[in-house]
Amino acid sequence: MIIFGIDPGTATTGYGVIQTLKKGSPRSLKLIDYNCIVTPKEMEMPLRLNSIQKDLKRLLKKFNPDCVIIEQLFFGVNSRTAMTVGQARGVILSTAAGYGMPIFEYQGLHVKHTLTGSGKADKKEIQKHVMKYLGKRKLPKPKNGYIDDAADALAVAICHYLKISSK
Repeated sequence: MIIFGIDPGTATTGYGVIQTLKKGSPRSLKLIDYNCIVTPKEMEMPLRLNSIQKDLKRLLKKFNPDCVIIEQLFFGVNSRTAMTVGQARGVILSTAAGYGMPIFEYQGLHVKHTLTGSGKADKKEIQKHVMKYLGKRKLPKPKNGYIDDAADALAVAICHYLKISSK
């Protein structure tokens, strides 16, 4: 099964693609790819959203995942940021739905707790656990964007794998 994880944002949308391996394999997950979709901050919002949609369509065609997993929006102090991230989430959800594939959503706190055992884990701890699950010693910075966004996308994909494999 190929799982496509997404950490949504308008400036940077992280994505991570993992594949589940057959039972009995030394590792149960294989890292396929991770990176970020980046839009310039000087670009108008409708064009940024369109850019995210175009890039996501290209990636979904390339990897042909069995499901898309997206991190749910956390409403923090900054409502303006929440609104723009919400717009990106809408585009992402609509694009994935257009491919007719199953979409699952998880809250960030749930992802952190599932991977680390603590809902208060920081970015470095998340990355450490992502590397552990993928059997990697290091996750190099992606070509685009930031490792935090790409690692968060991998984390949400791994969270889904752990949820479905525990059934």
